[in-house]
This record gives sequence, structure tokens and C-alpha cells, in this order.
Amino acid sequence: MSTRDLVVLGTASAVPTRARNHNGYLLRWDGHGILFDPGEGTQRQMLHAGVSANDITCLCLTHFHGDHCLGVPGVVQRIARDGVAHRVRAVFPASGAEYWRRLRHAAVFADTEVIDEEPIAGGEVRIDLPGAPFTLTARRLSHGVESYGYRIEEPDGVTMLPERLAAHGVTGPLVGTLQREGAVTAPSGRTVTLEECAVPRPGQKAAFVMDTRVCDAIAPLAAGADLLVIESTFLDADARLADEYGHLTAAQAGAIAAAAGVRRLVLTHFSERYPAAEQPRFAEEAAAAFDGDIVVARDLDRVPMPPRRRLAPVPAVGAGPV
Repeated sequence: MSTRDLVVLGTASAVPTRARNHNGYLLRWDGHGILFDPGEGTQRQMLHAGVSANDITCLCLTHFHGDHCLGVPGVVQRIARDGVAHRVRAVFPASGAEYWRRLRHAAVFADTEVIDEEPIAGGEVRIDLPGAPFTLTARRLSHGVESYGYRIEEPDGVTMLPERLAAHGVTGPLVGTLQREGAVTAPSGRTVTLEECAVPRPGQKAAFVMDTRVCDAIAPLAAGADLLVIESTFLDADARLADEYGHLTAAQAGAIAAAAGVRRLVLTHFSERYPAAEQPRFAEEAAAAFDGDIVVARDLDRVPMPPRRRLAPVPAVGAGPV
């Protein structure tokens, strides 16, 4: 059975707390696992979450501040120690290549050859992931150092309607032919088109937006996302600090989600300045602009992708509702 969910490994910003580890987010998608921003302690958090190095097929860093990358040595060494056999793509800002090299080879260990490095540069970058059922795109954000956000997008498809197929006598291998070729000759001799037996199925989309102030690159990353994982380091009272340090507030995250038509909003990357009693305020401030589903992430949460959007079938020509 396919799994599409977000395993939250850490939710703190620069300073971890007793309740919040440094960043770490594993997006699981039909057998693929994209590990975003493994901060310090990620390897141990993976054990607590019940996920392993074998679940990782891609490692994406937004930037090279420590809370987003100090877990790289442990994760890489775990990939080696556990004998991960599949290729693992490592994506990171090219401007931080020297930091990547130091992290990648931070200690003496029996190394692995499965990691394929892909430094990225430019305003928008398409990352090729062979065999993945989605595309991965990065866009340059606005932070104190070069930082990228990521978008995962599945191609649109169709959902077959069994009652329509049966009505047209399209069964067995003919169904596959109809899906591949768009039309098929039914046993009656009539040509049946895909549009008569299916409805469009929008591909699912997820976005990961870490350290940034409000900027133009966020909108295309978040547009129509089923799941938006976004930093909300500050509350609105500290909006000046957020802009100064290149971060977002919970209210800004909510406004971004509303404008982008997001379905599920995951707030994370919380400053240590806010005690646990203030955590509900993050959801409250985001909800002032966004009326969709809001998750204030906690360490070791599992956040499912929302169910697929399902479009209602168009009534068959000359027939009542199907």
C-alpha cells in the first residue's frame, strides 16, 4: 500500500528545547523518501519515529545554517552503516559546497558510494530524480544566506469510472488500452474515448518553505499545494524581528497559504523564545487569514497528505446522472 505522509523529526529553530529537536522532515511518497534539513540529532529522532536510512532516497538542504544541516554527518554515516544499496540524491545550494564537503566527511567511517551530489544555483532549478513519480523543483528564497524552497508535484492523471466502463462494455485488457491510447473499439464496434469513462485526477502537490522572509518565490512553490510545510518562527508581535532575520510569522504563513489555495498547512521552525503555553497562538494567528486545516507541528508527528481531490463526473450524453 502506498504511503504519503510527513514524518516530523524536529521543529525547533536555531536553538533546540526540551520538547523540540532541531529541524528534520521526512516526506514519504509511494516508496520514495525526501529528507529535508536534517538538523542535529536527526539520526536519533529517526529511531524514535520508526524510520530508517533505507527510507531515504533524496536528501534536500535549504541552506547551511546549523539547525538545518548539522545532522548530515550522522545521516550519511547511517546510510553507510546500514548498507543502503539504492542511490540517494543529495541536493544543496552550490554556494555552500564547502560546508557540504565538511559535513559529508566530518568523521572517520566506512564510507558509502550511493550518494549522488547535486549542488543547485539560480532562481529556479528542476532536480531530476530517476524513477520518482513526481517532479522536484527548487526556488531561491530571501534569507541571510542563500536558501531554497522545494516543491514536489505529481502529474495530473485520470480516475476510471467502473460504471461507465461497464456501460460501454470496456473490460479486461481493453481498459488498459483505453488508458494508454485514449480511445478503444468496444465489442459493439463503437469507439469509446477516455473522456467518456474517466474524470481528471489532479496530481498531488507538496511544498517545503524554510528560512525566508516574504518574497516572490514563495507563491509558485506553494500554489495549489495539498501540503505546505512552512516556517513560522515568530508570532506577529515580533514581525519586525522576523523581517530583520529573514523569517516568517505565523500570520504571514497563514496569509501565504490562503493566497496559494493550500489544503493543509503545517507550521514549524519555532523560536525558543515562546514557551509551550504560547503554542496555540501560532494556529490562531495563521487562522486569521487561512480557514483550511492547520497543524502546529510537534516532534515525531506523522502528518498525512490530504485525500486526493476528486472531480465529479460529467453526466453521460443522453443519460441521467451516472
